[in-house]
Amino acid sequence: MEPVTVIGAGIAGLSAALALRNRGRDVRVLERAEALREIGAGLQISPNGYSVLSSLGLGPEIDRVSRPSHAVVLADGLTGAEVVRMPLDGPFRLIARPALIEVLADAAHATGVEICLGQAINALPSEGLVVGADGLHSVVRTALNGTDRPFFTGQVAWRATVEGNRPDLARVDMGPGRHLVRYPLGGGRVNLVGVEERNEWAEEGWHTAGDPDRFRGAFSGFPDARDELDRVESCALWGLFRHPVAERWQDGRCAIIGDAAHPTLPFLAQGANLALEDAWTLAEALDADDLPAWEAARKPRVTRAISAANVNARNYHLRGLPRFVAHGGLRAVGMVAPTALPSRFRWLYDYDVTA
Repeated sequence: MEPVTVIGAGIAGLSAALALRNRGRDVRVLERAEALREIGAGLQISPNGYSVLSSLGLGPEIDRVSRPSHAVVLADGLTGAEVVRMPLDGPFRLIARPALIEVLADAAHATGVEICLGQAINALPSEGLVVGADGLHSVVRTALNGTDRPFFTGQVAWRATVEGNRPDLARVDMGPGRHLVRYPLGGGRVNLVGVEERNEWAEEGWHTAGDPDRFRGAFSGFPDARDELDRVESCALWGLFRHPVAERWQDGRCAIIGDAAHPTLPFLAQGANLALEDAWTLAEALDADDLPAWEAARKPRVTRAISAANVNARNYHLRGLPRFVAHGGLRAVGMVAPTALPSRFRWLYDYDVTA
């Protein structure tokens, strides 16, 4: 079997390296950073992503370093009142991104994957197969598709973690033109992600420092979150830009996965999960020597997931009468059929690429 070079040591790259190594391939990972340092943000792993982690042999370790999520609560941010509680069925986990990266990196090292840090990539390797897991500004995506022009969505996202404990669920406080997501990460930490609409754009990427006072100010009208926002000592800010799903994912020798192929906005918590799916299915496709079929199968699914995330972005930020009507409808559905809302996403969560 041909050796594989994976570019990027994030979730997509490390999970792909592990899946490929488990199938007997020689794999090296090239990472631009000098160390595998990740910001302390949180992730929600849904059953479609967990099935990949479990099939990679990482289920017990993921359970050890994460918290379960039993529900998603949608709340009125302006009053703090619960609008609807959606119970979750299956292995939903809440985890710090650094913890997931560490689990994947340790497993990859243990199986013999070579991880090379401090490797800036300006040209593609000339030998073997190449997997581009190099994110939003992917060198491999550009080689396959040329450049594209993402556009600013008019929204920015704040990220922070603070000391504290919360119930084992994800809470979304919805307000006019903004929403705030909070959930526990374990170890006495809580993850905060706030999205606000504004004309002033911010740099794309997770490593731009934000102003904690501006973060607090953006959500000062959310009374239930006040205590946690007051604990924010540092935060990251990034502008949300919409990129198209790549027109071309592979050419027989190179392939792109994760954000390199389909950048996903954080409104359905699926970026990491879709990357895990990509990694597993790509390893299968390389074994079958059928990358075109892999691309054809993956594109419709990720496109549907991205469209669903974009709908959430609109619904969380409603104003005026539409907001009043929508919240009333959610309350009614929650009282009559509490499982109806999460069941709308069974096509997403119940899909097991490892089956």
